[in-house]
Amino acid sequence: MPDPVVVDRVTKRFAGHTAVDSLSLSVPSGIIYGLLGPNGAGKTTTLRMIMDIYEPDAGSIRLFDQVGGGRIHSARIGYLPEERGLYPKMRVLDVLIFLAEAKGVSRRDARAKALEWLEKLGLSDWRMRKVSDLSKGMQQKAQFISTVLHDPELIILDEPFSGLDPVNSQVLRDTVLDYRRRGKTVVFSTHIMEHAEKLCDRLCIIARGKKLIDGTLAEVKRRHGGKHVIVAFDGNQGDARRVFADSRLVARIQDFGQEAELELAKGADAQEILRALVNSGARLSRFELASPSLHKIFVDLVGPEAATAAAIPGAAERIRAGA
Repeated sequence: MPDPVVVDRVTKRFAGHTAVDSLSLSVPSGIIYGLLGPNGAGKTTTLRMIMDIYEPDAGSIRLFDQVGGGRIHSARIGYLPEERGLYPKMRVLDVLIFLAEAKGVSRRDARAKALEWLEKLGLSDWRMRKVSDLSKGMQQKAQFISTVLHDPELIILDEPFSGLDPVNSQVLRDTVLDYRRRGKTVVFSTHIMEHAEKLCDRLCIIARGKKLIDGTLAEVKRRHGGKHVIVAFDGNQGDARRVFADSRLVARIQDFGQEAELELAKGADAQEILRALVNSGARLSRFELASPSLHKIFVDLVGPEAATAAAIPGAAERIRAGA
């Protein structure tokens, strides 16, 4: 069976700035595929080209083995854009029915499915309220319902977890996993590596419009290489920072305070690090040999400045400008 999404050497420029640079990727059927990158990496531009909102300046896109983007396959695709767009003055149930009818669902079926989804996502009590009365998280869930109400084959989600608290993020993750179990294909963009590591069968990391790495999660971790140790402290950290700073033992570190991920230096022995930490007075609750986390791979590939762009005012704009 042909892959439902094939992006072949696609480039998109805006006023001299190259947002996507000769990007190629292929999404097999029935998987969850993550398009990962910092803000300004070109994720949204790529998804908009797939959806025919933007036209590539070079390269081609094939959906369901046909040249062309999402417009000609609208009834087969569910698309959740980065900018949410429900009609604010309409009642929640009415807008869901309206959008489902636009995708070819009968009014009767649209109403029944909408009520079922509203119950599933905890919005039943709000079905007759205006969209503008909903919180940001509630609007996000309602927008997701509108994306999947016509039971699409291909679901494209641009930063779907934006604005959701941990409980609702888990509800959405469970829903996405259920779609994969049903054989649907899901493509979603994110810069939050925790979501990607828990959900993705395959992934592609991009930065400044260029592909850095792609493949299954296991392949990406294997290709990134290195020996890694996860260290967690039980209160007292002793003089662990001195151990972490020893370049004979540790090549790189991601320090999260009470937990750290270490990449061992070439020729270093994990047992030597363990002895040094214990001798430093640190109390350890975890010391575990592990493959590198997706977060660490992401930071190593795109750089810490790009990886934290979302938290730095103006950083995303500087990345878009190629700074």
